[in-house]
Amino acid sequence: MGSLPALLVRPVAGHSTSTGEHTVSALTLADARQIIAAAEARANEIGQPQNIAVVDAGGNLVAHVRMDGAWIGSIDVSINKAWTARAFEIPTVDLGAFSQPGTQFYGIQVSNHGRVMIFAGGLPLRRDGRVVGGIGVSGGTGEQDQTVAEAGAAAL
Repeated sequence: MGSLPALLVRPVAGHSTSTGEHTVSALTLADARQIIAAAEARANEIGQPQNIAVVDAGGNLVAHVRMDGAWIGSIDVSINKAWTARAFEIPTVDLGAFSQPGTQFYGIQVSNHGRVMIFAGGLPLRRDGRVVGGIGVSGGTGEQDQTVAEAGAAAL
Protein backbone atom coordinates (compact mmCIF):
# COMPACT_ATOMS: atom_id res chain seq x y z
CA MET A 1 0.00 0.00 0.00
CA GLY A 2 1.46 3.39 -1.03
CA SER A 3 1.37 6.72 0.71
CA LEU A 4 -1.36 9.29 0.18
CA PRO A 5 -0.85 11.92 -2.51
CA ALA A 6 0.49 15.19 -1.07
CA LEU A 7 -2.79 16.99 -1.78
CA LEU A 8 -4.73 14.57 0.42
CA VAL A 9 -2.49 14.93 3.46
CA ARG A 10 -3.81 17.48 5.94
CA PRO A 11 -1.25 19.54 7.83
CA VAL A 12 -1.04 19.01 11.57
CA ALA A 13 -2.23 22.09 13.48
CA GLY A 14 0.51 24.66 13.79
CA HIS A 15 2.82 22.90 11.34
CA SER A 16 3.80 23.44 7.76
CA THR A 17 3.16 21.16 4.85
CA SER A 18 5.35 20.97 1.80
CA THR A 19 3.80 20.77 -1.64
CA GLY A 20 6.42 20.75 -4.35
CA GLU A 21 8.90 23.56 -3.80
CA HIS A 22 6.58 25.74 -1.66
CA THR A 23 5.97 25.50 2.06
CA VAL A 24 2.61 26.76 3.28
CA SER A 25 1.83 27.28 6.95
CA ALA A 26 -1.78 26.46 7.79
CA LEU A 27 -3.98 28.85 9.73
CA THR A 28 -5.06 26.92 12.82
CA LEU A 29 -8.03 27.21 15.14
CA ALA A 30 -5.60 28.48 17.80
CA ASP A 31 -4.49 31.21 15.36
CA ALA A 32 -8.12 32.11 14.65
CA ARG A 33 -8.91 32.33 18.36
CA GLN A 34 -5.91 34.60 18.90
CA ILE A 35 -6.96 36.84 16.01
CA ILE A 36 -10.56 37.00 17.24
CA ALA A 37 -9.47 37.76 20.82
CA ALA A 38 -7.40 40.74 19.65
CA ALA A 39 -10.23 41.98 17.42
CA GLU A 40 -12.77 41.53 20.19
CA ALA A 41 -10.56 43.49 22.61
CA ARG A 42 -10.41 46.38 20.12
CA ALA A 43 -14.18 46.26 19.59
CA ASN A 44 -14.64 46.50 23.35
CA GLU A 45 -12.21 49.47 23.49
CA ILE A 46 -14.27 51.40 20.96
CA GLY A 47 -17.57 50.25 22.45
CA GLN A 48 -18.92 48.62 19.30
CA PRO A 49 -20.05 44.97 19.37
CA GLN A 50 -18.98 43.17 16.22
CA ASN A 51 -19.21 39.96 14.25
CA ILE A 52 -15.67 38.70 13.66
CA ALA A 53 -14.88 35.89 11.20
CA VAL A 54 -11.65 34.16 10.24
CA VAL A 55 -11.23 31.99 7.14
CA ASP A 56 -8.32 29.79 6.09
CA ALA A 57 -6.30 29.81 2.86
CA GLY A 58 -9.12 28.00 1.07
CA GLY A 59 -11.66 30.61 2.18
CA ASN A 60 -13.29 28.14 4.58
CA LEU A 61 -14.63 29.44 7.87
CA VAL A 62 -12.33 28.55 10.79
CA ALA A 63 -14.06 30.57 13.50
CA HIS A 64 -16.72 33.23 14.00
CA VAL A 65 -17.79 35.23 17.03
CA ARG A 66 -20.90 37.34 17.38
CA MET A 67 -20.29 39.62 20.31
CA ASP A 68 -23.22 40.32 22.63
CA GLY A 69 -25.35 42.98 21.01
CA ALA A 70 -23.86 42.65 17.52
CA TRP A 71 -26.36 42.65 14.67
CA ILE A 72 -27.41 39.23 13.41
CA GLY A 73 -27.59 40.72 9.93
CA SER A 74 -23.83 41.24 10.06
CA ILE A 75 -22.97 37.57 10.58
CA ASP A 76 -22.90 36.76 6.86
CA VAL A 77 -21.32 40.12 6.05
CA SER A 78 -18.35 39.42 8.35
CA ILE A 79 -17.87 35.94 6.93
CA ASN A 80 -18.10 37.24 3.37
CA LYS A 81 -15.66 40.07 4.09
CA ALA A 82 -13.15 37.50 5.34
CA TRP A 83 -13.75 35.34 2.27
CA THR A 84 -13.42 38.31 -0.10
CA ALA A 85 -10.17 39.48 1.48
CA ARG A 86 -8.76 35.96 1.10
CA ALA A 87 -10.16 35.29 -2.36
CA PHE A 88 -8.78 38.49 -3.88
CA GLU A 89 -5.82 38.93 -1.49
CA ILE A 90 -6.74 42.57 -0.94
CA PRO A 91 -8.36 44.60 1.84
CA THR A 92 -12.05 44.91 1.09
CA VAL A 93 -11.88 48.70 1.50
CA ASP A 94 -9.36 48.80 -1.37
CA LEU A 95 -11.48 46.50 -3.52
CA GLY A 96 -14.34 48.91 -2.88
CA ALA A 97 -12.29 51.81 -4.22
CA PHE A 98 -11.39 49.77 -7.32
CA SER A 99 -15.02 48.79 -7.98
CA GLN A 100 -16.64 52.21 -8.32
CA PRO A 101 -18.42 53.26 -11.54
CA GLY A 102 -15.92 53.82 -14.32
CA THR A 103 -13.22 51.62 -12.79
CA GLN A 104 -12.02 48.24 -14.03
CA PHE A 105 -13.74 46.20 -11.28
CA TYR A 106 -17.09 47.98 -11.37
CA GLY A 107 -19.79 45.42 -10.60
CA ILE A 108 -17.50 42.83 -8.97
CA GLN A 109 -19.77 42.75 -5.91
CA VAL A 110 -22.40 40.87 -7.89
CA SER A 111 -19.96 38.12 -8.86
CA ASN A 112 -19.57 34.92 -6.86
CA HIS A 113 -23.31 34.85 -6.17
CA GLY A 114 -23.13 38.24 -4.42
CA ARG A 115 -20.58 37.05 -1.89
CA VAL A 116 -18.00 39.74 -2.70
CA MET A 117 -17.94 42.55 -0.13
CA ILE A 118 -16.61 45.94 -1.22
CA PHE A 119 -16.57 47.94 1.99
CA ALA A 120 -14.18 48.24 4.94
CA GLY A 121 -13.57 45.48 7.46
CA GLY A 122 -11.99 42.62 5.51
CA LEU A 123 -8.24 41.95 5.45
CA PRO A 124 -6.08 39.16 4.08
CA LEU A 125 -4.10 37.38 6.79
CA ARG A 126 -0.43 36.94 5.96
CA ARG A 127 2.30 34.78 7.44
CA ASP A 128 5.83 34.96 6.07
CA GLY A 129 4.57 37.10 3.19
CA ARG A 130 1.94 34.57 2.08
CA VAL A 131 -1.81 34.90 2.40
CA VAL A 132 -2.99 32.16 4.77
CA GLY A 133 -6.54 33.38 5.33
CA GLY A 134 -8.71 36.39 5.94
CA ILE A 135 -10.48 38.29 8.71
CA GLY A 136 -13.85 39.95 8.29
CA VAL A 137 -15.51 42.30 10.75
CA SER A 138 -19.01 43.76 10.55
CA GLY A 139 -21.35 45.55 12.88
CA GLY A 140 -20.20 49.15 13.06
CA THR A 141 -19.22 51.95 10.73
CA GLY A 142 -16.66 51.20 8.06
CA GLU A 143 -14.00 52.91 10.17
CA GLN A 144 -14.93 50.83 13.22
CA ASP A 145 -14.98 47.58 11.24
CA GLN A 146 -11.60 48.40 9.72
CA THR A 147 -9.87 49.24 13.01
CA VAL A 148 -11.17 46.04 14.62
CA ALA A 149 -10.03 43.96 11.62
CA GLU A 150 -6.59 45.60 11.75
CA ALA A 151 -6.25 44.73 15.44
CA GLY A 152 -7.14 41.12 14.69
CA ALA A 153 -4.78 40.83 11.74
CA ALA A 154 -1.92 42.30 13.77
CA ALA A 155 -2.28 39.45 16.28
CA LEU A 156 -1.19 36.79 13.76
